[in-house]
Amino acid sequence: MSQDKIGYVPFVDSASPPAPQDYAYGQPNPAGFVLPPPDYSVMPGAPGAPGAPGGVPFPPPGAFMHPMYGQGGPGFPQAPFPHATPYNPAPNPAPTPYQYTPDASNAFYQSDEPPPVYDHEEIAISGFDDKTVRRAFIRKVFLVLTVQLVVTFSVVALFTFEHNVKTFVRQNTWTYYVSYVIFLVPLIAISCCGEFRRKHPWNLVALSVLTLSMSYMTGVIASFYDTDAVIMAVGITVVVCFTVVIFSLQSKYDFTSCAGVLFVCVIVLFVFGILCIFIRNNILHIVYASLGALVFTCFLAVDTQLLLGNKKLSLSPEEYVFGALNLYLDIINIFLYILQIVGRSRN
Repeated sequence: MSQDKIGYVPFVDSASPPAPQDYAYGQPNPAGFVLPPPDYSVMPGAPGAPGAPGGVPFPPPGAFMHPMYGQGGPGFPQAPFPHATPYNPAPNPAPTPYQYTPDASNAFYQSDEPPPVYDHEEIAISGFDDKTVRRAFIRKVFLVLTVQLVVTFSVVALFTFEHNVKTFVRQNTWTYYVSYVIFLVPLIAISCCGEFRRKHPWNLVALSVLTLSMSYMTGVIASFYDTDAVIMAVGITVVVCFTVVIFSLQSKYDFTSCAGVLFVCVIVLFVFGILCIFIRNNILHIVYASLGALVFTCFLAVDTQLLLGNKKLSLSPEEYVFGALNLYLDIINIFLYILQIVGRSRN
């Protein structure tokens, strides 16, 4: 049997590598052994070949020598292709209208009315637009201002009615210059350092030092005038300042738009004051004092409207120390200029 190899076709692949020498499965094939080609003549279902068991022939092979089923082979008639069921979509139901049902658990929405619509103008931009905050801010400013004025005019009354104190300050004028230097330090700190004047309680400490030094300087100046002139100047100052403050709070005219004009007036007044130092004329000094009282009266109106918050310029609610300082300096300057007018007019 091993000697008869007629009908075998040797199968040699020249491109394949030589067979490995280490065989993992079974024994190696003998030299010259090749696989015999398949015989399709004896395949079941082929013409002239025996069929499947039971006498029914197998279907003919296809292109890849696999049996073909249901394609009209011997014993298998041509089967009809199945037809798909026609698609009959169901009609969409009509949409149900939306019915609003209020939530009974929420007491706010108990009616069918829509929620209220607010205009953008009513939305508060900052806390200063709230009337409660504004009123509290104005109340705090005037409270601080009242304490300052009480302290200042108490010192003025002491220096005016107490003869020994009046004599002492007239003989020791150096104390006036010392108090002036002390006055400048907190004034620069509060005016130039925004963070410092908002920091509690250091802002109140600086304001207290400034008030005491300014009170001493005002008392020293008042000690050089007669008692009647000082009393008259205090009365005129109270009437003028009270009238200007009430008018500024109620007026619709925006005085804050005139801040630039008042700044120019201050420069002119400063130059005029330097001229009065070298020209000793009583009439010229009265004119200078009158202009100064008029300019600082306008400044009082501007600084009062800065507290309202509904003008062109306004102060923040945190600037109550700065607002009280502005009003305080305006009133003290008005008092000093009026005192100068009354005193020089009586002389």
